[in-house]
Amino acid sequence: MTLLSDNNPASQALSTHVTMTLKNYFETLEGEVPSDVYQMVISQVERPLIEFVLNETAFNQSRSAEILGINRNTLRKKMQLYKITPA
Repeated sequence: MTLLSDNNPASQALSTHVTMTLKNYFETLEGEVPSDVYQMVISQVERPLIEFVLNETAFNQSRSAEILGINRNTLRKKMQLYKITPA
């Protein structure tokens, strides 16, 4: 089962929230020129995603990487980047 496929209602809800949040963000800029929007959005989504999956797997990095669809070394780098450690 693919959780976030295009025809999955959860995926549509997530993309709707992202769109609404971006719309709000751009409306509050009041003429300021935005920058690094892509990195801002990715970091805001990526950290809680990784934390959630790690918690769901009791911090099993191999299983978490498999669920996320990334290499375990990539997961470890992102954990270091976001300073994610077991509680």
